[in-house]
Amino acid sequence: MTDEPCWSTDDVVRLAGVSSRTLRHYDHIGLVPPAGTGPGGRRLYGRTQLRRLQHVLLLRELGLGLPQITAVLDTGSDAAEVDALRVHHGRLLDEIARLRRLADTVARSIGEREGRGEMTAEEMFEAFRDDPHGAEARDRWGADAVAVQERVADWTRADATELTADWESVLRRLATARSAGDPVDAPSVQEIVADHHRWVSRFWVPAREAYTGLGELYADDPRFAGQIDAHGAGLSGYLRDAIAVYAAERLEQP
Repeated sequence: MTDEPCWSTDDVVRLAGVSSRTLRHYDHIGLVPPAGTGPGGRRLYGRTQLRRLQHVLLLRELGLGLPQITAVLDTGSDAAEVDALRVHHGRLLDEIARLRRLADTVARSIGEREGRGEMTAEEMFEAFRDDPHGAEARDRWGADAVAVQERVADWTRADATELTADWESVLRRLATARSAGDPVDAPSVQEIVADHHRWVSRFWVPAREAYTGLGELYADDPRFAGQIDAHGAGLSGYLRDAIAVYAAERLEQP
């Protein structure tokens, strides 16, 4: 270590909002190794490491998985990283514009209810048109996406918290099974997948082909793969293969 400022793991957890477990994982896979260690073996991070961690978090928000992020950061090319950040910046600006339209619609709705002018039919739904996320869902899943969106709209914060906890539990158990060397067709792994299928069924009940396709989406789409692989490199592929076994053996075609 040099005389440059440094930050402990606790400092970085507080600054970046990531867990110490995540930092250990990033160190283990060589994504964000610390600058050195201090008394008692504490990891210490310099400004270079903080900047790299910031870039990792930005690229994860962009939807890149950890392998893709490593490839971008390790090319040694600022141009590749800047290109990725420009794409992310554009998406953020689009999302800001969408949220502003929603906020304006809410404000005008309040005004109408308080007798300060009536909204036109066009104005009532203006903010809900051209939603890129909604369009993607409709294109990929059709009427099922609409039904899911309507169901989710009625959920409480407690419902959302419970669903998130159940999803994280599935991923942790799968990561443990994979680390133990359990094959995807092992009964213990298939029971975890059964729990996952029950979890998915709170949104919509997928039959064989749809559930297999969901598993492929988890592995192929960097937004999903990045989230899943944060629990262990390659976990998204492991889940995909386990889902394929479950779907073939336990699910029927509609």
